[in-house]
Amino acid sequence: MKINPKKATALVLTGALILGITAGAVSAGNADVNHSEEKKPETSVAAASTPVPMKDETVYVIAGADGTTQQVIVSNWLQNTGKADRIEDFTSLSDISNVKGYEDFVSGTNGKLTWNANGNDIYYQGTTQKPLPVDLKISYTLDGKEIAPDALAGKNGRVTIRFDYRNNQFENVIINGKEEKIYVPFLMMTGVLLDTEVFRNVTVTNGKLENLGNQIAVLGIALPGMQETLNISEDTLELPQYIEITADATGFDMGPSLTIATTALLQDFTSEDFNTGDLKDQAAKLTDGMNALLDGSGTLYNGLNTLLEQTKKLVSGIDQLAAGAAQLQSGAHALNGGAAQLQSGAGQLAQGLETLDSNSAALNGGAQQIFETLLATANSQLSAAGLTVPTLTIQNYSQVLTDVIASLDSDAVYQTALKQVTDGVNARRGEIEAKVTAVVREQVTAQVNAKVTEQVRSRVQQGVQAKEDQFRAAVIQKATGMTVEQYDAAVAAGKVTAQQQEAVKQAVAKAMADEVSKQMESAEMKAKIAALTEENVGLQMATDEVKAMIANNTQLQIEKAINDTMASPEIQGKLAAAAEGAKSVIALKTSLDSYSTFYKGLLTYTAGVSTASGGANALLTGLGTLNGGTKELTAGIQTLNAGLKTLKDNTPALLEGITALRDGSNALKDGLNKLMDEGIRKIADLAQDDLANLFARISAAVDAANRYKTFTGMDNSADGTVKFIYKTDSTSAKKGE
Repeated sequence: MKINPKKATALVLTGALILGITAGAVSAGNADVNHSEEKKPETSVAAASTPVPMKDETVYVIAGADGTTQQVIVSNWLQNTGKADRIEDFTSLSDISNVKGYEDFVSGTNGKLTWNANGNDIYYQGTTQKPLPVDLKISYTLDGKEIAPDALAGKNGRVTIRFDYRNNQFENVIINGKEEKIYVPFLMMTGVLLDTEVFRNVTVTNGKLENLGNQIAVLGIALPGMQETLNISEDTLELPQYIEITADATGFDMGPSLTIATTALLQDFTSEDFNTGDLKDQAAKLTDGMNALLDGSGTLYNGLNTLLEQTKKLVSGIDQLAAGAAQLQSGAHALNGGAAQLQSGAGQLAQGLETLDSNSAALNGGAQQIFETLLATANSQLSAAGLTVPTLTIQNYSQVLTDVIASLDSDAVYQTALKQVTDGVNARRGEIEAKVTAVVREQVTAQVNAKVTEQVRSRVQQGVQAKEDQFRAAVIQKATGMTVEQYDAAVAAGKVTAQQQEAVKQAVAKAMADEVSKQMESAEMKAKIAALTEENVGLQMATDEVKAMIANNTQLQIEKAINDTMASPEIQGKLAAAAEGAKSVIALKTSLDSYSTFYKGLLTYTAGVSTASGGANALLTGLGTLNGGTKELTAGIQTLNAGLKTLKDNTPALLEGITALRDGSNALKDGLNKLMDEGIRKIADLAQDDLANLFARISAAVDAANRYKTFTGMDNSADGTVKFIYKTDSTSAKKGE
C-alpha cells in the first residue's frame, strides 16, 4: 500500500478549509489592511469618558447584468453601547445622511465625523467611488458562443452563465525569509433563482442546486486569490475560483443575482491555530498504533498455535461424551415406567373435582342476580333523590357511593362550585386580557402622543427661533417699509415710539408662533408624529412595567368575576341544599357492603374449587406429557450418539482449517510489516517536512482576515465588521417594457 504525497497534502488542506467555512458567526475582527493602498490618516483617540463604538459596515454594490459596478452605497451602524453624548468616526463616504434619527454631525479634516449621539446608536449611509476589494464579472454564452446579456434575453438554446471574481485586496508578507503576496481571504457566495419553465437540465460548477417547485435555487461559493495565497498546484487541490451555471433555456429570462463577500472564512482562527506541532503528534501516534498492530498480529499467530493444540485434546473428549450418553439412555427407560403409574392416580383426582366444580356456576349466578337486584334498587333511590351518578355495578358501587358521600360535604360542594366558576371565568381570560390591553394601550398612546408632540414642537420651535432675524426683517418691512438697519437707526434716533417697538416685537413673536403652528399642523409633521407615536407605543407596550400592569389588571378582573358569580343566589342555593342526602347514602352503602362481603366469599370458594379441578387436569396432562417426553428423551439420546459420531468423523477437517488459519495470520503479519515500511512511515515524514510552509501561508491569510475591519475607514481605536452585497441587474426581454 502506497500513499500519494499530493493526496495527503490535499486531505490536510481540505480539512483546514472546511473548518474555516463552517466556523461560527462572523466575529468583530475584520481589518482594512492592504499594503498596496494608501494608509488611512491618523485619528485622535476619543476621551476616556466617551466609549468607542462598534462599527458595523454593509457595502451594497449595484451592478449591471455583466457585473459592472454602477453604484456603491455604504450603510454604517455605530453601536453606542456606552450611551455617549458624542461619537467620533472616520469615513471616506460622500452624500452622508442619517437614515434612522435626527442626530447631526460635524465634519472635520481627513474624513473625521463627530456625531451628536445623545446616547443613541447612529445609522447613516453614503456613497463612494473607492475601488472594491473584489471585482465581479459575469459572462454569458449561447450554444458555445459568447453573447451580451441584453442580446441573450428571450433566446433559446444551451446557455452558460459564469461568475468570475478578481481579488484586489492583498498584503506583502515575509514568509520563510521571502516576500509573498497574501490575498485577504474573501469567501464569495452567489445565489440566483431560475424559473423551471425557462431553464431545464441545470448544472452548476462549485455550487449546489435546490429544487423549490417552480424555481431552482442555485448557490455557489468561490475563494478568489486563495489558490495563489496558499501556493498550491491545482493538480494537488483545486480551490473554487469561479461559479458556472449551465442549462437549456427557452425564452431566456433570468432575474437578478445576489453575491455576499465576507472574510468569515478564516476569521475565527488565530495564527497559533495553524502549526505543525499537533500534526507531528498525530503522525507519531499513527506510527505507535501501527507498531501495536504489528505486535497484535504476532500475538494472533501465537494464539492460533495454542488453539490448534487444544483442538487435538477436544477430539479425545468427544469419545468420553459418547460413553456418557449411553448411560443416560438407560436411566430414561426407568423414568418412563414411573411416570405411567403417577398418571393413573391423577386421573381419579381430576374426576372428583370436576363433579364439584360443575355446580359452582349455578351458585355464583344466583348470588350475582341478588346483588344486581340490590344495586338496581339503589340506583332508583339515588335518582329519586335528584343525584346524578354513574349506574352502580358490582365493581364500581363502593367507589361511586364513597365519591357521592364526599361530594355532599358542605366544604366539598363549595370547592366544587368554586372550581367550576373559576374554570368558566378562566376560559374567558383571553377576552378579558384583550379588553384590559386595549384600555392600557389607549392610556399609553395618549401619554406617548403628548410627549412626542412636545418633543417635535420643541425641535420645530428651535428651528424657527434660529430664523428669528428673517421674521423680524419681514415684519419691519411690512409694518414700516424700512430695512432692519434703517429701523434700528430710527429706534436709536428716538423716531420710533416704545409702543411701536412693542408692536413690532409682538408681530415678530406672532409670526414665529404662526410658523410653528403651520409646521405642526402640516400633513407631513402629523404623519411623522403619528409614526413616532406608534413606534414608541409599541416599545412601551413591550416593557416589563406595562406587561405587569396588564397582567395585574387582568387578574383583578378575573377575581372580581369569580367573586360576583359565587355570591349569586343560584350558587348560594346549591350550597344550602348540599348535605341533606348524605345520611341516606351512607346507610345505603353500609347495606350493600354487607352483602358484598358474602358475595366475594362465595366467589373465592367456587374459584378455589375450579382452580383445584383445573390443576388436577393440568397435572394429568403434564404427566401424560412427561410420559411421552421420556420416550422422546430416549430417542433424542440416540440422535445425540449419532451426532457425536459425525462430530468425531469431522475433527480431521477442523484441524486442517485451524492450521490454514494459523498460516494465514503469519502472512497477515508480513503484509502489515510492508504497510509500515512503505506507507505509514512516509506519511509521518510528509507531516513533518511538507506542511510547514503551507501552514505559514494559512496563518498569514488568517491574520489578513482578522485585520480587514472596514471598507471606508473608521477610528483607529474602534472595532468593526464589514460585508459586501452585490446585486446585479436582471436579464429579461420584459425589462424594457
